[in-house]
Amino acid sequence: MSRTRIDPLPMDLILILGVAAAICTTAAFLPQAIKTIRTRHTKDISLGMYLLMVIGRSLWLTYGIFIGDLPIIIANSVTLLLAGAILTMKIRNG
Repeated sequence: MSRTRIDPLPMDLILILGVAAAICTTAAFLPQAIKTIRTRHTKDISLGMYLLMVIGRSLWLTYGIFIGDLPIIIANSVTLLLAGAILTMKIRNG
């Protein structure tokens, strides 16, 4: 039984896919980040989740820099800044 091979997508389409994914994942994080930053209410936010989020986004950002992928770099930079601000508030406010 032979496998059918899928032809690679054109690079423009791959870039559009990456940009769309970056916009969606960053935009999905924005409502919670905005609410938390405005209210400074962090009681119900998981410290462990935000620690892992900041570590994970830092790793993704590093990966994006190493491979030179602008959608990964931009999306993870923005989300890292927001998650870092929330993590800082969580550590300070409990």
